[in-house]
Amino acid sequence: MPSSLLLEVPALADFNRAWTELTDWLSLLDRVIKSQRVMVGDLEDINEMIIKQKATLQDLEQRRPQLEELITAAQNLKNKTSNQEARTIITDRIERIQSQWDEVQEHLQNRRQQLNEMLKDSTQWLEAKEEAEQVLGQARAKLESWKETPYTMDAIQKKITETKQLAKDLRQWQINVDVANDLALKLLRDYSSDDTRKVHMITENINASWASIHKRVSEREAALEETHRLLQQFPLDLEKFLAWLTEAETTANVLQDATHKERLLEDSKGVRELMKQWQDLQGEIEAHTDIYHNLDENGQKVLRSLEGSDDAALLQRRLDTMNFKWRELRKKSLNIRSHLEASSDQWKRLHLSLQELLVWLQLKDDELSRQAPMGGDFPAVQKQNDVHRAFKRELKTKEPVIMSTLETVRIFLTEQPLEGLEKLYQEPRELPPEERAQNVTRLLRKQAEEVNTEWEKLNLHSADWQRKIDEALERLQELQEATDELDLKLRQAEVIKGSWQPVGDLLIDSLQDHLEKVKVLRGEITPLKENVSYVNDLARQLTTLGIQLSPYNLNTLEDLNTRWKLLQVAVEDRIRQLHEAHRDFGPASQHFLSTSVQGPWERAISPNKVPYYINHETQTTCWDHPKMTELYQSLADLNNVRFSAYRTAMKLRRLQKALCLDLLSLSAACDALDQHNLKQNDQPMDILQVINCLTTIYDRLEQEHNNLVNVPLCVDMCLNWLLNVYDTGRTGRIRVLSFKTGIISLCKAHLEDKYRYLFKQVASSTGFCDQRRLGLLLHDSIQIPRQLGEVASFGGSNIEPSVRSCFQFANNKPEIEAALFLDWMRLEPQSMVWLPVLHRVAAAETAKHQAKCNICKECPIIGFRYRSLKHFNYDICQSCFFSGRVAKGHKMHYPMVEYCTPTTSGEDVRDFAKVLKNKFRTKRYFAKHPRMGYLPVQTVLEGDNMETPASSPQLSHDDTHSRIEHYASRLAEMENSNGSYLNDSISPNESIDDEHLLIQHYCQSLNQDSPLSQPRSPAQILISLESEERGELERILADLEEENRNLQAEYDRLKQQHEHKGLSPLPSPPEMMPTSPQSPRDAELIAEAKLLRQHKGRLEARMQILEDHNKQKKYPWEANERGHNVGSLFHLADDLGRAMESLVSVMTDEEGAE
Repeated sequence: MPSSLLLEVPALADFNRAWTELTDWLSLLDRVIKSQRVMVGDLEDINEMIIKQKATLQDLEQRRPQLEELITAAQNLKNKTSNQEARTIITDRIERIQSQWDEVQEHLQNRRQQLNEMLKDSTQWLEAKEEAEQVLGQARAKLESWKETPYTMDAIQKKITETKQLAKDLRQWQINVDVANDLALKLLRDYSSDDTRKVHMITENINASWASIHKRVSEREAALEETHRLLQQFPLDLEKFLAWLTEAETTANVLQDATHKERLLEDSKGVRELMKQWQDLQGEIEAHTDIYHNLDENGQKVLRSLEGSDDAALLQRRLDTMNFKWRELRKKSLNIRSHLEASSDQWKRLHLSLQELLVWLQLKDDELSRQAPMGGDFPAVQKQNDVHRAFKRELKTKEPVIMSTLETVRIFLTEQPLEGLEKLYQEPRELPPEERAQNVTRLLRKQAEEVNTEWEKLNLHSADWQRKIDEALERLQELQEATDELDLKLRQAEVIKGSWQPVGDLLIDSLQDHLEKVKVLRGEITPLKENVSYVNDLARQLTTLGIQLSPYNLNTLEDLNTRWKLLQVAVEDRIRQLHEAHRDFGPASQHFLSTSVQGPWERAISPNKVPYYINHETQTTCWDHPKMTELYQSLADLNNVRFSAYRTAMKLRRLQKALCLDLLSLSAACDALDQHNLKQNDQPMDILQVINCLTTIYDRLEQEHNNLVNVPLCVDMCLNWLLNVYDTGRTGRIRVLSFKTGIISLCKAHLEDKYRYLFKQVASSTGFCDQRRLGLLLHDSIQIPRQLGEVASFGGSNIEPSVRSCFQFANNKPEIEAALFLDWMRLEPQSMVWLPVLHRVAAAETAKHQAKCNICKECPIIGFRYRSLKHFNYDICQSCFFSGRVAKGHKMHYPMVEYCTPTTSGEDVRDFAKVLKNKFRTKRYFAKHPRMGYLPVQTVLEGDNMETPASSPQLSHDDTHSRIEHYASRLAEMENSNGSYLNDSISPNESIDDEHLLIQHYCQSLNQDSPLSQPRSPAQILISLESEERGELERILADLEEENRNLQAEYDRLKQQHEHKGLSPLPSPPEMMPTSPQSPRDAELIAEAKLLRQHKGRLEARMQILEDHNKQKKYPWEANERGHNVGSLFHLADDLGRAMESLVSVMTDEEGAE
């Protein structure tokens, strides 16, 4: 808004400020609404957010009167002003804020409706999920109960029925899973802007488990059907095989009888016919070998299932019969062959048989070699095991043939004489008979030995290969179980990891809880290192055994190792991020306060942890928060309040509201202080301790008053204010007592409760307090108005007179108790009067009096009401009273009574009686009996008497302070007569003792050309002093020298009066001693002379201090010229204040010495 418009329409400033505050609050609220995300499917999280939204809506409704008041004020402004530009701006801003209000309210309502719908949908989804998980659990339980496949018809039929029932149940349960999936998809679709990871992850797990159960049930059903078919066919196959055995046995008996006939070997045609029949029989035997083995294997399985029953014994007998007949048939077949081969060409047939066996053994050895290498996973090795078992059955089947052939060769070589061999063996050339016989023998024996050797070698090779297969199966089974276990544990840990929210989305208060949870997870996954090592060791052992793992197993191992490493890295990164976040954003950090400022400002931290603020637009820095600077500037509006106690109290009230300390109860403040163990009041607090305590306070306030408290902003502003009050040098340390004093003074509590608490902080364990401890408390208390530039009105920075006044009230006891302190504080001593006035200002804010102001005609009167005790039915509102406006016929020195709450009938009657009594009193009576609204404890040169309404009990003290006040009034009269900062045109009735009037005239003298540049606050005064400080100090020194000459002239005048009246001459000032006065007039003159001497010495001491201070100012200002001018100026002002304290201490010491 243009500054010219603000000057033309002053009321626009208040409207603009209120509009800006409400707009900023609405913008912040809208950003908070948009940034709030909840975990979809988490009912607790959703309910918490609904509660927050409800509280936010309530806060919005509570602020609606503020909006309505703003609209009313805007209408009044538009009615009062004729400036068209102002009317346009007001209309535009009201329309904008109404639109913004409606938009925020709509966002809140929509979000609340969305959260309610999300809660309903999430509840339905969770119920559906529970039902789906319940049916999954039932299905898993049934599958786990089916560990082995039975081999009895009844058991198989029962299992098939159960499996089919389970499959039917699965089809019915599919509805539950589909419902859960549909609800999950609805959540994922409708609330995608919120956190849907939980829903997505649970849905995936349910679907994966459901698919796995379906697959296992299907495989189980297929296996049971196959087993059922085999069991149904098994008796038929067994009977059929036994029938064939009977037929084959009959055929073998016939052949065996035929081969034992005499002279059969001489009939070569008959031998060939029998050999053909034997080959047919042997072919049938070999064709039925697999059938026999299958029947034997299945029969053994059925036997194990029927163990202990009568059916088992019957089946066992049938199997034994089958095995016996099978073995006998094979023996007969071998016998038949042996007899058939015992012909004249027997050695040739034996030779051919051995050659055939050698070829077969070589083929089998090659076949066995081709079974290598070992498979790299369990299914492949299991398949190799099945192949080798079939191979071993072939060996077992061939073993009788080989043994029979070798036995036939041995018998043949033993029984045949050499003569027979000579006839059998015909060489192409003639050899001796003996040599021919030896050749046949050597040939057959050699071949027989080769067959026997190859047979034994093949058996050893097969046994070794079987041992390797068994070992590989065992190790691969262990590896598979270990990898499955590790995969399960990793998936469980990964599910937890997947549920982690980004660290940036976590609440600051929950950082420590999340950190502890991640540490617990790290402890839980630590044993997984042993599982990973065990899996890798098993893989290395398999490699040592010559087993090359399959690509699937290698990929599985690599995947498990990678997942394990990634999980470790993720956990460590998470812990590191949480540590950093806890360090940067937790209670021990200041980073969460960085949001307290907006661009172009940035919050920075000095090496001693003290915050300062950088304006990137102007490239400057300052100690004060931008909002604090705005607040200080806004306090200038209150400088038109004539009475310093009320001016200070109203400033503090505005500060109290800005810091939200008006929401802080005393009990909550005490709880926060106790929580941080702040019991040693003399101990210093560093910045982090102050921030931690303030954060605790404001976090609790935020819970009680949602959206009224911006925690980062309030903490930073309160810290800024505490540093301005108690650490102007920005050392980064504040005493615990100072911190407590500042917080308790501005909190919301009864006045006497504050007094009791503060007294308790400085009292000893016995409950008594001495002067030193009370001085500490009053020193910390007086710093609060001192920071606002109002200390002069409350007796200055020197608290010694206040301490002395308190103990004089207690009859100069060495220690005082709480009751005496409270009695003294009820008198509202001058140094502390601002605190009770602050409470009255707070109480009067909402007070509405059914009366009309006789000056501005406001009705009803809002705030303080001042009723005249001189005139009937005469009331003044606080605005007129504070500005000094009076009506005709009423004087400011007339008695008034102040009300901060509506009056009662008793008070009306009492005031009527007082008015009636005062009607009979003259003006001279009121002039002789002035009333003071506080207990004066003021010291010389540190402020004038306060002008407050008579609202407290009055005390008259004829002590040193009263005499100092008398002298100060005389000095003021001299300054008016001889010339000072005030113009002669100012009348005494216009309250020339008001220090803000002095400031106003001083500012006019500095800025004659530009009245708009007059300082409006103490901070601006100090800023304007910066450029002319040296010259001003020189003028002050000149004024003090002139004042000293005037005092010397006054002293000479009094001395001449004494000499003129013939009295004894006054001794020189250094030799003045108290003497017995000759008359009351002499005593008064002697007292005045004594005071003049004392004042002269004090003025000289003050001049010396100011000269020394002026010399100290001659140092380079360039060191801090960028961004620290305001801070440096406050430090210089603090140095000046300490110099004034030293001056007053000198004066007090002199007084004590006298």
